[in-house]
Amino acid sequence: MRHSRREFIKQLGWGTAALATTRYWGCRGKSPGPSKPNIIVIFADDLGYGDLGVFGNPTIHTPQLDRMASEGQKWTSFYSACSVCTPSRAALLTGRLPIRSGMCSDINRVLFPNSTGGLPDSEITLAEALKTMGYVTTCVGKWHLGHLPPYLPTRHGFDSYFGIPYSNDMDSRGIKGAFADPKSEYWNVPLMRDEDIIERPARQETLTRRYTEEVLKFINSQKDKPFFLYLAHTFPHVPLFRSEEFSGRSLRGLFGDVIEEIDWSTGRILDTLRDLGLDRRTLVVFTSDNGPWLSYRQQGGSAGGLRGGKGSTFEGGMREPTLFWWPGQVSPGLEMSLGSTLDIFPTACCLAGVDVPSDRTMDGFDLGPALFGENPSPRDIMFFYRGTRIFAVRKGPYKAHFITRSGYGPDKEVSHDPPLVYHLNHDPAEKYNIAEQHTEIIEDIRLEVERHRQSLIPVKNQLDERI
Repeated sequence: MRHSRREFIKQLGWGTAALATTRYWGCRGKSPGPSKPNIIVIFADDLGYGDLGVFGNPTIHTPQLDRMASEGQKWTSFYSACSVCTPSRAALLTGRLPIRSGMCSDINRVLFPNSTGGLPDSEITLAEALKTMGYVTTCVGKWHLGHLPPYLPTRHGFDSYFGIPYSNDMDSRGIKGAFADPKSEYWNVPLMRDEDIIERPARQETLTRRYTEEVLKFINSQKDKPFFLYLAHTFPHVPLFRSEEFSGRSLRGLFGDVIEEIDWSTGRILDTLRDLGLDRRTLVVFTSDNGPWLSYRQQGGSAGGLRGGKGSTFEGGMREPTLFWWPGQVSPGLEMSLGSTLDIFPTACCLAGVDVPSDRTMDGFDLGPALFGENPSPRDIMFFYRGTRIFAVRKGPYKAHFITRSGYGPDKEVSHDPPLVYHLNHDPAEKYNIAEQHTEIIEDIRLEVERHRQSLIPVKNQLDERI
């Protein structure tokens, strides 16, 4: 029998012993700040490791994000759970690898407008978890976890939604040369409020500005209550659009204009928090869903000194430029230990006093020890999935590639036995294979893979069902 989401959560209980073991180790970092702080997650789309000034870009001006980094923490080894849109977003909101929710596939790597699946009702999102402690929740921006009514944000714990339901290059009208000189009417992407389409096609050149206005309105209206705000920017995913005010502003051209408008948006949010006296009650996280879409050349971003980009399990595909900001609480500085978007769920739950679900395998860790200057991150391992298969594993500074393939293009995958091994602290560009010198590392990682596979339970694939 299928139960409603609320009945399902009520039956589970939040502290009950359960069926599956969990990797989650409990709340480790105790914030000296207020209980039930506000949580804001700003999620860029296809932003590369080298696309921000604070991460080394020489021609994109990002003063607001640079300031956010100087006042907070800059994480240099922070990973998305996947190298493409849909599964990475599922992982962020559930704290679970996409393989556990059926939100990954070896055929259709993301959801499309003709897809009939989406994030299952049985999954518990961060929005739902925080609502149990009285949080007001909203989602602004790109969703991409199912566009049909049962899968929309308002069915997954968000009180309100304003944004586009999938990527802005979908619903193409087949205009030749559309990406070279993009216009909103070349795509028929809908803009939604809650569960209604309010504009089609969405006027994409206005999206970043309108998302920002929506966010500021929400913050002002909810300033006296704890809130969770998920801002998932449409850009810099292609096609690229920016408002007239940012046209021609950046030395990096159109792509740089887009990033500089996102920087402006972030600054408006942080300034509003300061003006309302909410800055010391609000944790803000800035990161990206995956690396740059290198296939689009100058309209795609940069992975900096990392290898590969979007779609691949090399570092450039999944290591993300990440910032944590909470004045007076988060210890400012540079954090080089491992973190992941998977860790945002348990970290936010610990801060809010919410028990992490114990009935299922969770893949995140509480980052409190690192955020509050007590200890490094408790994460020491990261699994790099492409679809339903593990292509690589990082443990400590070592990364083993069992299968390699570029993100996009006609090349075929290559299996490696023994796997390629790189020491990422010494060689973040993954150039120098040291497998022969580290057979013990290979064996240790193989054991980790086997333990991980034993925790997997078959679930229904959500991405391959299409009209």
